[in-house]
Amino acid sequence: MLKHELRKKYKNLRSGISPIKISDFSMVLANHVLEIPIWDFFYFHIFLSIEEHKEVDTLPLITLLQGRDKNIIVPKVALGNTMENYLLTDGTTFKKNKWNIPEPVDGILIPENKIDVVFLPLLAFDLNGNRVGYGKGFYDNFLQKCRSETIKIGLSLFEAEPIITDIHPNDQTLDYCITPEKIYAF
Repeated sequence: MLKHELRKKYKNLRSGISPIKISDFSMVLANHVLEIPIWDFFYFHIFLSIEEHKEVDTLPLITLLQGRDKNIIVPKVALGNTMENYLLTDGTTFKKNKWNIPEPVDGILIPENKIDVVFLPLLAFDLNGNRVGYGKGFYDNFLQKCRSETIKIGLSLFEAEPIITDIHPNDQTLDYCITPEKIYAF
């Protein structure tokens, strides 16, 4: 399927999920993360959920990472289609941007080359590790600045599509994708 078709399909599917189901699925996803060999790393980049879009709730995963004494990095949209990355601390304050994404107001900037693991938002993904986001390119641009060995993990409420047919050369593939049913490794 084409990306624009998948965006429409999965936005519609998400709209039918109750907040309780999202919460339950999000807990399952966080527990699945324990099965991936990432626990020797220190810097974990994680998106903050857009509740209005019924995204995976990343709070259980953030709590898990904090319990394991990991450095958690959260994004903030910057000029163009870029992101700045801030260390999450007890003093971090947040404000929603124009897309209702919670972002840190300020804090300690962390360069992309420090980041070991990235948890990515997505609408859909395929069996080859390609993902469909919202189409702005923020994460593809960000991932191009990360080290090649940075581990990329998608979080999805739904299972994989067979194939995304309109992949762009700048699209970054996943190493893993976690769903309520299973962990995909690519």
